[in-house]
Amino acid sequence: MPTSVADTASTCEKRQLLGCPWSERVCPAPDRLPGLGAFPLTITRVVARLRRWRRRLIQRRDEFSFFEPVRARSASAGPGIARACISLGSKTRAIGNAAKSQIITNVKNAVHGFKKLHGRAFEDPYIQAERAKLPYELQKMPNGSVGVKVRYLDEERLFAVEQITGMLLAKLKETSESALKKPVADCVISVPSFFTDAERRSVMAAAQIAGLNCLKLMNETTAVALAYGIYKQDLPALEEKPRNVVFVDMGHSAYQVSICAFNKGKLKVLATTFDPFVGGRNFDEALVDYFSEEFRTKYKLNVKENPRALLRLYQECEKLKKLMSANASDLPLNIECFMNDLDVSSKMNRAQFEQLCAALLARVEPPLRAAMDQAKLQREDIYSIEIVGGATRIPAVKEQISNFFCKEISTTLNADEAVARGCALQCAILSPAFKVREFSITDVVPYSITLRWKSSYEEGTGECEVFSKNHAAPFSKVITFHKKEPFDLEAYYTHPHEVPYPDSRIGRFTIQNVGPQHDGDNSKVKVKVRVNIHGLFSVASASVIEKLSVEGEHNDTPMDTESASKSQGRDEELDKMQVDQEEGVQKSQAEQQNQADEETENAGNETKAPSGEKQDHPSQPKTKTKVKSIDLPIQASLCRQLGQDLINSYIENEGKMMMQDKLEKERNDAKNAVEEYVYEFRDKLCGAFEKFITEEDSNKLTLMLEDTENWLYEDGEDQPKQVYMDKLQELKKFGQPIQERCMEHEERPKVLNELGKKIQLLMKAVEAYKNKDEKYDHLDPAEMEKVEKYINEAMNWLNSKMNAQNKLSLTQDPVVKVAEILAKSKELDSFCNPILSKPKPKIEAPSEGQAKANGEHNGPVNGQSAAETKPEPAKDNPQQTKPPGEMEVD
Repeated sequence: MPTSVADTASTCEKRQLLGCPWSERVCPAPDRLPGLGAFPLTITRVVARLRRWRRRLIQRRDEFSFFEPVRARSASAGPGIARACISLGSKTRAIGNAAKSQIITNVKNAVHGFKKLHGRAFEDPYIQAERAKLPYELQKMPNGSVGVKVRYLDEERLFAVEQITGMLLAKLKETSESALKKPVADCVISVPSFFTDAERRSVMAAAQIAGLNCLKLMNETTAVALAYGIYKQDLPALEEKPRNVVFVDMGHSAYQVSICAFNKGKLKVLATTFDPFVGGRNFDEALVDYFSEEFRTKYKLNVKENPRALLRLYQECEKLKKLMSANASDLPLNIECFMNDLDVSSKMNRAQFEQLCAALLARVEPPLRAAMDQAKLQREDIYSIEIVGGATRIPAVKEQISNFFCKEISTTLNADEAVARGCALQCAILSPAFKVREFSITDVVPYSITLRWKSSYEEGTGECEVFSKNHAAPFSKVITFHKKEPFDLEAYYTHPHEVPYPDSRIGRFTIQNVGPQHDGDNSKVKVKVRVNIHGLFSVASASVIEKLSVEGEHNDTPMDTESASKSQGRDEELDKMQVDQEEGVQKSQAEQQNQADEETENAGNETKAPSGEKQDHPSQPKTKTKVKSIDLPIQASLCRQLGQDLINSYIENEGKMMMQDKLEKERNDAKNAVEEYVYEFRDKLCGAFEKFITEEDSNKLTLMLEDTENWLYEDGEDQPKQVYMDKLQELKKFGQPIQERCMEHEERPKVLNELGKKIQLLMKAVEAYKNKDEKYDHLDPAEMEKVEKYINEAMNWLNSKMNAQNKLSLTQDPVVKVAEILAKSKELDSFCNPILSKPKPKIEAPSEGQAKANGEHNGPVNGQSAAETKPEPAKDNPQQTKPPGEMEVD
């Protein structure tokens, strides 16, 4: 076998000259390569092995990676480069970093950039624009929403976007449980502040599919503000002027600005603005468009027709953009084997890049100006400007923000993790399992919301704006209606042009079981509307107020005592609006006060007489007024709401896919275990195990390992888990004795030496006893005789085993094993130590009083124990009495 590179090359050349096909050429290893052994390998097998190693690394990469929670914060990446990726294959799914590595190799089935697909119809103009940019296929779901068409388990499958996000959240849940070693159920999920009700409900459904209880849907900018403020120790007191801080978040696909006021333990969002269509990917698209056009003219390549080439160009443009953020000089762009086996190259500098993206940079300032106007603040009122998001690392973006506020911007927050950190803190605040400092958060309603209802008067319809833009949230309001029959309330966004969503409707709420009063008048219906902790609008409750009047002492017939005249027009229908600022479903103070007033109405006309007595004034009958509130059922029909039956089917499908992933992982682990055993054992046969196996057995085992390796790359490439387990057991049947002989040979001298030392120490103790050593003079002679006999037996056993073992060769099984020696040592300890370590009996001298009473006796008499002879403390002794067992002797 050649031992140099030159010899190896000459051998290959000779075989090539002899006409050997490439697959049969043998390239012997120069020496024992780690994991390969000293055996010749064909080029085909080397390539197959390297490919399998690569697949194993990809399969296991996600076991050692932690994914960024919920939202993709790789903000400066192009479409699909973020870590929120799902790759579906013929046998299993890859999620997170493992899926990101398959974006180019599994183009059609690697799903990414799906956050903004939530809650939208397939015909939505935004969805149609995204279809041209995404390499995977979007398709219409039966309910009209967006679905992703992929090939999974060797068949075409259509997944709703809620299912895709549910896969990511389920993986995050699994990763968290693996890290914490305990189940995870509760979570806080961040969403863009401009998400509408339909989009937020879609994310909530995804969390439900993943088996998570979403405690709160938190706006991303609010999460950043919480991460900023909760650790600040120098915030102004509650009665002082608040500290105003601007948070600018330009991430992967959106641009958000919020202004927050901080006091000690308190955060209040003053205003929030956004541009949902400006982000890091738009800057990447500008570069991609530029280089695509350049390559079209320079290399005659149409990049946008090749999805793989386009994704590679996006990745390279992202890297180039990051380099330009740190370097203003010309920077190269080189891609090998880009398309049609052509290498492409180009260059760009920061000045060219800023000129190319001038239109995008011009969109940085308007949201800043709008936020300041909505908050009614001047530049002098701003304490600092905090920036987060990957795209804020672009120098031109920083410059635009700094120039607008005329002050330096701050980068104290982690640009990529601030949102996730804020969500984690909010979850800890909401969870009873953690003790976190008190920090109240008041968010805002991003869009104004109006209620519309049908009116029986000339106007035809009535409407009222219940929540204005930047109204505090969560918040409840109570509206009083006068109706005789069930009625509908339609909620919608007041200004559709401000909402980046084609449908301004929120939903329709039907108040049921409404009827006239007993006298035929309108019933008073109180309706509570609410924007909850998730930012979702709802009609929380509805109730009808009934007044019951009872005339006479024993007459229970209800009677309407309200005789006030009712005004005509809308004032009769929409009586008044009351505000409830408390969380939960409790009634507002105004409502309670109103009911209290109604309960005390006509109270002055009510008199009470004792039972059995006649009335003094029979002309004035007794009147008793009762007010009764009856809850009314509400039927809600929300825009793009998923039915619970559909969500349940998605949950069931997710469970099946998780089981499939688990089975496939176990199968791959079993397969990898066989392969690892083959490589490891074959390598040790020429190393550590070489002395412990005969040459004949070594040849047989080598052939078995060789056959197993060939089987793995051929017929055993795709086998059930049990087949791999059986194959591994078959190999271990022959390899385990060799491994045990090696281990016994290494460990045996150590334990034998320890046992010999222990026997010597015990023999010294017995010898000391025979020499009347004071330390052992209290021991029983019969027991010491047993100890001496046991030690001699152990010594004879040790000598016989050592003599027998020394006569054997290393290739033979040992006469005595390490476990037997350890067991013998343990038996010796358990038998001898209790006898040799037996303490001397304690003899206590009696007290002076007992000595006088008992004469010359120094110990207990008449069967008394030592405890009965304890001296009593002297009453006139100021010192502390000593504990039992101690005494003073004169």
